[in-house]
Amino acid sequence: LTSLIPCSLAQPVTPDLLVSPSSQDGDLGSECPEDRGNWTGRLDFLLSCIGYCVGLGNVWRFPYRAYTNGGGAFLVPYFIMLAICGIPIFFMELSLGQFSSLGPLAVWKISPLFKGVGMGTILIVSLVAIYYNMIIAYVLFYLFASLTSDLPWQHCGNWWNTDLCLDRHVIKAGNNTLPVNISNTVSPSEEYWSRYVLHIQGSSGIGDPGRIRWNLCLCLLLSWTIVYLCILKGVKSSGKVVYFTATFPYLILVMLLIRGVTLDGAWKGIQFYLTPQFDHLLSSKVWIEAALQIFYSLGVGFGGLLTFASYNTFHQNIYRDTFIVTLGNAITSILAGFAIFSVLGYMSQELGVPVNQVAKAGPGLAFVVYPQAMTMLPLSPFWSFLFFFMLLTLGLDSQFAFMETIVTAVTDEFPYYLRPKKASFSAVICIALFLMGLILTTEGGMYWLVLLDDYSAGFGLMVVVITTCLVVTRVYGMKRFCRDIHMMLGFKPGPYFRACWMVLSPATMMALLVYNIVKYQPSEYGSYRFPTWAEVLGILMGVLSCLMIPMGMVVAVLQEEGTLWERLQQASRPTMDWGPSLEENRTGVYVASLAGSQSPKPLMVHMRKYGGITSYENTAIEVDREMEEDDEEESM
Repeated sequence: LTSLIPCSLAQPVTPDLLVSPSSQDGDLGSECPEDRGNWTGRLDFLLSCIGYCVGLGNVWRFPYRAYTNGGGAFLVPYFIMLAICGIPIFFMELSLGQFSSLGPLAVWKISPLFKGVGMGTILIVSLVAIYYNMIIAYVLFYLFASLTSDLPWQHCGNWWNTDLCLDRHVIKAGNNTLPVNISNTVSPSEEYWSRYVLHIQGSSGIGDPGRIRWNLCLCLLLSWTIVYLCILKGVKSSGKVVYFTATFPYLILVMLLIRGVTLDGAWKGIQFYLTPQFDHLLSSKVWIEAALQIFYSLGVGFGGLLTFASYNTFHQNIYRDTFIVTLGNAITSILAGFAIFSVLGYMSQELGVPVNQVAKAGPGLAFVVYPQAMTMLPLSPFWSFLFFFMLLTLGLDSQFAFMETIVTAVTDEFPYYLRPKKASFSAVICIALFLMGLILTTEGGMYWLVLLDDYSAGFGLMVVVITTCLVVTRVYGMKRFCRDIHMMLGFKPGPYFRACWMVLSPATMMALLVYNIVKYQPSEYGSYRFPTWAEVLGILMGVLSCLMIPMGMVVAVLQEEGTLWERLQQASRPTMDWGPSLEENRTGVYVASLAGSQSPKPLMVHMRKYGGITSYENTAIEVDREMEEDDEEESM
């Protein structure tokens, strides 16, 4: 019940209309609830969204997906899917968060019957946060290893190397030709990653994790400590950190790009990356891959966008911000492809092998191929340090979003217990997720990381996004949702957004979901195939987030009274306190619906405070008039 009590009841205050202008303090004009916290700078929100969306996937997934799916031709389905699926869902999430000023759990006051969607979101984000911070720990490990005059993965001859290790530097220095069959050889960087960093030879598989690698454990502890210190004061602290973590990667990316394109053979790699193969566009796989890249790159469904928007002022122009972030994210992915493939082109020329033999995706690119390429450059430790520092900053602000989502969701559910202790609660969450992530620091930890990566945010996340889209447009109502946006931004979404929300976006995501189920392939890591019990465990991870939805429905129905149909109807309607968090922003059906509401007409408060009617008050009057006309039509 405490979550239903408005902020105005926390302390007795004089009704706003009875306060003389001279007795007001400056806080009355504030648009954000103070006790919840809000962005303190104009660019905090925008940079946080950019930092959240532009992550590791832009560097190690997009370039690889592009070249395997038609090169430059891949950009056609990529931008079409961005328009159909990415931008509309992105805008919907921001609108829900900003309109209600609530996190991903409490926002389901919009339709309590579907609160399980929010619970599923939190489960997915928690699982992703566990393994995502382990990747940041690997990056920290390599960052520290780069602080040397001679990179440790540059040569063979170390205790972790085997007889299969082939040091191409020695062969090149001696003007020897490479062995005819190099398929059975291993690069020093690959053995450094698998045999030294992971020490994977100490584990026989996922059921045999082996010992904890204490150097990795300390890196994981350090990464969680960094994350905690940055989210210590919520968006007030993380909103300042992103000024660095969201912008600095671009500086490094440009430096790596300039260095890459000036290398011999760079054009070979770029040509390989962008040469259009338009015949690929006839394959459904290419369109699915484009939609998947958009879906995961923008981070829709994880609750981060909704959480960030909930700390905005009520009239923040999220329409403009949507296009800035989504298009900026796409351009960053394309630029990263140039930076990566220019270096891979140089590497293929140096080794005398085709580009497709050195190109990889995921951790293989970040921790094997690119570090190996760095050893071929003059000042290799400097370029290696820059590359891993860029990965660190790219990863951190995405992790900030995951943690802020979890903390905000729970504190919004129990505001009067947890908000005053937000720092302590954040510490508890960080410690709990660190302890759960300890298995990832073992010798067989990479197997668990692959399992989490493959299943934690797979079909479960798609079900969450599809359900959200359908509930907002069908249960809550497209007309009502567009009115809410009109009240907030001063204009209604156009036919493009309405068509995408009603048909195109849900249909595309349903196709994605069906494709993922039909084309299901068991997880593997290199030549290792996961046992059946591990596959079942992974599938259960995905299914559990989906099961939260019917579980939430059962709880919501049991809390209502009447017949089953009456209970379903009551539980699907918005709660009485659904709407803008501040009374002065509540117009039309939202007027005086807050418990303890002090003003019969928030517009009167606005007029007295600001000395006249602004454009937003005109919008509110229009919305009220539309609602009255609709009520008259329904009564007739």
